[in-house]
This record gives sequence, C-alpha cells and structure tokens, in this order.
Amino acid sequence: MACEISSDRVLAGRLSDSSVVDCAAHDLTPGLITPDLTETNIHNRDAVYRAIHDTLDRLSGRSTDVIAVLPDSAVRVVLLDFESLPPKREEAEAVVRFRLKKSLPFDLDKAKVSYHAERAISGMRVVAAVALSSVIEEYESLFRDAGYNPGVVLPSTLSALGATNGERPTLVLKVDSRTTSIAILAQKQLLLFRALENPSGTAITGEKLAEDVYPSVVFFQDTYNLNIDQIFVSGMPQAREAAPALKAQTGADVQDLVSSLPVSKISGSAPQWQMAGVVGALVS
Repeated sequence: MACEISSDRVLAGRLSDSSVVDCAAHDLTPGLITPDLTETNIHNRDAVYRAIHDTLDRLSGRSTDVIAVLPDSAVRVVLLDFESLPPKREEAEAVVRFRLKKSLPFDLDKAKVSYHAERAISGMRVVAAVALSSVIEEYESLFRDAGYNPGVVLPSTLSALGATNGERPTLVLKVDSRTTSIAILAQKQLLLFRALENPSGTAITGEKLAEDVYPSVVFFQDTYNLNIDQIFVSGMPQAREAAPALKAQTGADVQDLVSSLPVSKISGSAPQWQMAGVVGALVS
C-alpha cells in the first residue's frame, strides 16, 4: 500500500494485482496540516490520525506495511554534482551532508538525509531528499499510531516519478494546494527539480502554470542543449486545459501523468488526477 498526506486530504492505494489500483480518500479540514520545512506540520493529531486510520483500513486487509508519501513542502530535494564519491557509504554520506549544509534553512545535524548517486556524463550526480527528523517523526508516528508500518518515506513528486521512464527529455509538473513542483528528466536521470509556491493551488490556470514553468524550461534548454519532448501534468482536475499554453512554449505533447502510468484501472473514491504520488509509489 501507499498513502499520501497533503494539506487537504489523505489518499491511499493498494496494488490489488499487477495493473489495478484500489484507492480511497479522506478530505481534511483546512488548517489540520501545514506542510513546512522547519515548523510543526500537524496541528490536530487526532483528526489526522483518524483520517489515516479510516482511509487505510478500507484497503489494508491483513497488510500493515505502507509507503508514506509526504508533501513536497515538507522535504527539500537537492541535486548535487561531484567529480567522485568515496566508495564507502558512510564516507560518501558525510561528503553529501557537507555539501547540503550550504543550501538548507535548518541544522543538518537534526535532519534525515537520503540520497541516490549515479554516474553522470562527467562525475557523479546525486539526488538528495532532506527533512528535519522532527518533521519526519510527526508523519511516521501517525502511521504507527494507526497500526501501520511506514517502511518507506518519499516526497510526493519523487514518488510520482517512480514510474516515469525519462529516457527522452521529459517535463513532469505536479500541482498541489501549496506548491507547483517541476522535474525534468532525460536519459533516465533527474536533471532539474524545483518546488515553487503556488497560491492558486489546484485551481491554477494553464496559462499561469506555463508562465511559472517557463524559466525552468529555458534554464534546462540552455544548460543541456536539449528540448523538452514530452510533458506530464498531475494534480489539476483538468490537466488538458494546461496543454495549449505548455505546448506553445515547448512544442511538446502534454498528457495527464496518472493516465500514462502502467495501470489498467484505478477504482475507488479518489479522483484519478490526485493519485500520481500514490500510484507512482506502487508501480515503481
């Protein structure tokens, strides 16, 4: 199972066979959760606990293991380039942590760091996810109190990328009630990641989305001398409304991200356009 917590809802899904996802959702009253890097995120534990418990219990059967998908605003994702990294994991993590200190608004000694390193054209590319230990514990403890084991914890957009091939230059946009997250992949590597404040939430217009995304697209094209070949959008009830403006900028076809994922059916109470983080975690 996978369960995503956001500021306005709890979403959960279970892969019932290789291509069908059963899902459930529970709306949250505004103000119960305020995703943030440094401040308290959960403001009413009892209410959020009940939402998680009720949502997962509709799907769980005998299983208690769950992938916890957290709001992008609660986790900082950083891309780092190195000429090389030490072969020992402990030494490599120390090097990564040293570089991260320059880009974080909190004490790294109080944070959890997870990273993935792979060889790039020159040297090593590291994708690091960093969050305060206290923030992670807020979310993990809710799952444990509800009787579930959050064995894997992911930020929402990285989770959604789980089933994205990214061989061709691919722009992935994930909208939620607070942020617009931008990810660009090529040759199966994450080359750009940005999370922008989004006061309009899921009501953002296609034109405004394209306007917000444009500087990142230009930066990618200038840096890598590549053009975007395909665009996937999630978190908007009408993703196709964004297609004309995004296509005008890039010339690339625009698709709904969830529809592109390798599942034949999503059934249950959650709208499909909200399910990218959950489905991506399940099928990756």
